[in-house]
Amino acid sequence: MKNIKVATAALAATMGSAFVGEALAADVTWNVSLWGKRRAFTEHVEKLSEEVAARTNGKFEIKLHYGGALSKSRENLDGISIGAFEMAQFCASYHADKNPTLTTTDLPFLGVPDLATQVKVDFALYDHPAVQKDLGRWNAKLLMPSPMPQYNLLGKGEAPTKLSDFKGMRVRALGGVGNAMKTIGAVPTTVTASEAYQAIDSGTVQAVAFAPHAHLSFKTIEAGNWWTNNLNPGTVSCPVVVSKDAYDMLSPDFQKALDESVDPAIQHYLDTYAKVYDKFYPSLEENGVAQITFSDEELASFKAAAGKPIWDKWVEDMSAKGLPAADLLALVQNTIAGK
Repeated sequence: MKNIKVATAALAATMGSAFVGEALAADVTWNVSLWGKRRAFTEHVEKLSEEVAARTNGKFEIKLHYGGALSKSRENLDGISIGAFEMAQFCASYHADKNPTLTTTDLPFLGVPDLATQVKVDFALYDHPAVQKDLGRWNAKLLMPSPMPQYNLLGKGEAPTKLSDFKGMRVRALGGVGNAMKTIGAVPTTVTASEAYQAIDSGTVQAVAFAPHAHLSFKTIEAGNWWTNNLNPGTVSCPVVVSKDAYDMLSPDFQKALDESVDPAIQHYLDTYAKVYDKFYPSLEENGVAQITFSDEELASFKAAAGKPIWDKWVEDMSAKGLPAADLLALVQNTIAGK
């Protein structure tokens, strides 16, 4: 009799757990393809997941998969296209031919002063019909940006103070920033992020272009002795997109929960990145890194030499593809100017 009671109790406990699990299970689960580890660059996606769960009482779950578990970073847009997962983060420069309209904000020397302005620029661009049509080819709906601050150079040796000082300088700079550096006479060099410290320390390169969080992460601050505080040669566009089909299948309540979670997610990202700066500038001082601030005249020279010529060529090339390139560039410039 005792054994029967124990078995009955165990069965009841098991069934009870099953019913509880069923009650707590999400009605909808979305998978997100990310690369690397959790960091400032992904904090808004973390916050979005929390917000959506809270607004739907756990009925809409957004699961984050790091380390390229679902897809390689350069294949995330393809994964969205074929419905392999419902949400993903990628950078436009990974495949500029697949998302040419997004490369508008990859152009150098646009003059974006801060992350808050970058957010406004990104959302303004995302709202343009041509951009939505461009991403729609991949069944992708733009949800929110991953606003990256302007890349600046941290280097070793004699610090540059004017445009001509960059002539012949070996610089780790990729994409649009690399093109801008090449235009002013520097020599862009391909070095992986993990090799950046050694490259500066050994003299393989004289400077590295990174956003502040990367300079901290890869310890380039400890190898260099100068930092361009306001050169702001450019940044990279890295949106978070969702499958249009998956979004359309959501109930109106779930769509609302997702849409209304974007603003707090972006604010969390900005708050998180503010803490990066709280560490970055003291680290520059601790390591004796001089902060180089260029004059307005010198910045105008940079823009004239490495900004406008590249913008003009981009507009020509994109217009030849049937895109409203001039309109997109004007939209970005006007948003930066607060118009």
